[in-house]
Amino acid sequence: MRRRILRAILLAVLVTGFALGIPLGYSALQVVEDLTRKELTTRARQIATVLDDQLARGAKIDLAEVQLVPPGGELLVTMPGEPDRRLGPDLAEADTLTERQPIVRQGEVLLTIPDANLRREQLEMAGLVMLLVVLSMGIGTAVATVTARRLADPLRHVANRAARLGAGDFRPDRRRYEVPELDRLAEALDTSASALAELMQRERELIGDVSHQLRSRLTAMRLRLESLAMHPEEATSSEAAAALEQVDHLVTVLEELLAAAHKARSVGAEPVDLAVELPAIAAEWREPLRKDGRALRIRVTSGLLARATPSRLREAVGVLLDNASRHGDGTVTMSARHGDGMVTVEITDGGAGVPDELVAHVFERGVSGSGSTGVGLALARALVEADGGRLELSSTRRATFVIFLPVPRADDVLGQPWPAETPR
Repeated sequence: MRRRILRAILLAVLVTGFALGIPLGYSALQVVEDLTRKELTTRARQIATVLDDQLARGAKIDLAEVQLVPPGGELLVTMPGEPDRRLGPDLAEADTLTERQPIVRQGEVLLTIPDANLRREQLEMAGLVMLLVVLSMGIGTAVATVTARRLADPLRHVANRAARLGAGDFRPDRRRYEVPELDRLAEALDTSASALAELMQRERELIGDVSHQLRSRLTAMRLRLESLAMHPEEATSSEAAAALEQVDHLVTVLEELLAAAHKARSVGAEPVDLAVELPAIAAEWREPLRKDGRALRIRVTSGLLARATPSRLREAVGVLLDNASRHGDGTVTMSARHGDGMVTVEITDGGAGVPDELVAHVFERGVSGSGSTGVGLALARALVEADGGRLELSSTRRATFVIFLPVPRADDVLGQPWPAETPR
């Protein structure tokens, strides 16, 4: 992107340089020639005036009194019936510029200078114009580079922001670029991210509520049908058994639909080595915490694999570390291990914890105990759930958040042996 913008601006600078440089150079050459001819005409008139004074006094023409001949120039004075008088070298064979001025007694003054002097001055002027054009193009190139960077970097950031949005990262990005069009685009992305996050959360809540209600009703129906299946009348028990089969089939279909929906949401999930991923995330947060006089410690089992989307995991863990940095205190600890058929990532800090009145609502959007937006934890939970995991607050004193991630399936690791668990 930056290269295309830079090429477009440089092309405009180049065209402008030629469009202005060529006419400017031609005009400069004409100005030099006009000034040279004007100066030559002035000198010839002054010489004619001196000679007219000599003749008016009745004296003979004395070219020795003439001090106005340019260096390397030739002065020729012609009078009817008198021999020509010459001062300076003979320039008959050279390319020259000549100016004629009449004097009394039908005489004439011819002042000639070599054409090379004019060409040298024109060459110097052309060189100066060329230098100015090159300097202007150099400045234009510098401005083009800065402008291309100023335009390309925000565009690249907006593209990355859109890619993260597509990957399920719905956190608002408050960065702005001081370019009205890009700022409006960033605002639109933030609005879309918030809307998608709310839609995803409502969808999950709806699916959870519907599945819970259906399972409850089907379980109740199954119990009633099992009772009817034991009825002494054969017709009644037979019909109850057939209905019971239909209920079992309906339960199977419901489970398959929920599994398919879950699989579609977590389509980008893959085996992630937490022993590699978590230290890389922690490295981004150590310096901000260190500036506040705090430390970040990490404990993770070597070779620990979890099924997750790397970008979603980075964003979710980043939200929890940011939450510990903003609202917590003391040392922040991040640990990961196997537990109860899931992989758990636990983040805790030494602060006062979550206030009792916020415990039940800490994952709701807009809920915050310190004046922040109250969006981060809701988005973190949405990101984790998108990969089939869970995010829970396991301890309110010394606030502890736990991410539960599914273990990769055998086909996910391509038949590779499960790594041994050794502490780092």
